[in-house]
Amino acid sequence: MGAAERAPGRAERLRTVVERDGGRCVWCGRPLGGLVPATTEHVVPRVKGGPSWLENEVAACRRCNGERGHRTVVEWLEECERRGWEPSREVLVRVLEQLQGAIAERGGQRRARPYLDGQLRRLRKRAA
Repeated sequence: MGAAERAPGRAERLRTVVERDGGRCVWCGRPLGGLVPATTEHVVPRVKGGPSWLENEVAACRRCNGERGHRTVVEWLEECERRGWEPSREVLVRVLEQLQGAIAERGGQRRARPYLDGQLRRLRKRAA
């Protein structure tokens, strides 16, 4: 793999997702930076077969990333709403759709596909 083809490192991925997701935690809506450190979080958890691709990462604060654990996207979204936070459903749907497209293009990720499809279906149903 040449230098032009290298995968982005952790710090570079973090900068990319923070910029892409609007500089706020996707779960609670707090601005990231300063006293609210940013992390990258896998939308489809690794334990569910989620890949370490940019298309599967969102910007989240450390608190939300740690508290979510292995809860599904919809379960944690509903918990965040119950707490009175302002999660970004639009960002989550966009990232899941982009991940779905990336998997269709690159192949693989058999374990992640049913989880991903189910979460997208539930998010769309909630929006309707």
